[in-house]
Amino acid sequence: MNQKHQEDLAHIRSMMERSSRFISLSGLSGVFAGLSALIGGLYVYQLFKINGVDYFGQGGYDEGGYDEVVRTIPFKLVSELVVTGIVILVCAFVFGLAFTIRKSKKYNLPIWTSATKKMLFNLAIPLTVGGIFCLSLLYHQNYGLIAPATLLFYGLALINAEKYTFSDIKYLGYCQLILGSISLFFIGYGLVFWIIGFGILHILYGLIMFKKYK
Repeated sequence: MNQKHQEDLAHIRSMMERSSRFISLSGLSGVFAGLSALIGGLYVYQLFKINGVDYFGQGGYDEGGYDEVVRTIPFKLVSELVVTGIVILVCAFVFGLAFTIRKSKKYNLPIWTSATKKMLFNLAIPLTVGGIFCLSLLYHQNYGLIAPATLLFYGLALINAEKYTFSDIKYLGYCQLILGSISLFFIGYGLVFWIIGFGILHILYGLIMFKKYK
């Protein structure tokens, strides 16, 4: 009898956790979001080369290299970089939505629940503030701080949303915060840190999540 009660309690606890957390997020969405960022980052590097910007030759502080890069970046290139960032964001969102819907159908789980709304709201607050902050950096031509800022605000967003989805997501958030903090001391190499954070870390996290929750 006691064993049956324990099983019933475990079942009730499991149902409560399902109703209070967004658990349809697929590990594959992280992998493909990372691949999108990786491809986008490599494309940005090619844009630098096409426009005559020696990224690794002038990317750091040595001999005023970073200031030289900023002075030589044409407005057209800045526009292309912004468009590339938007395309990467859209691709990551589409992949995430597609794999999440696929997983939800496979396990017969609802997507649009109160937990989903709370998770998105908690994600949106740091991301919105971070987006406005990055626009101000872009407006004032502080390009070197944009990559660190995106990593930092994204890390805060993940940690803020952790209580409404898999708790593992906070570890990705911590990694983004650490990486963003380090990149603040290497202004001019933001693209490298950005590729590591949004590309490689996303792929590794997605593979771990896929293996753990498949």
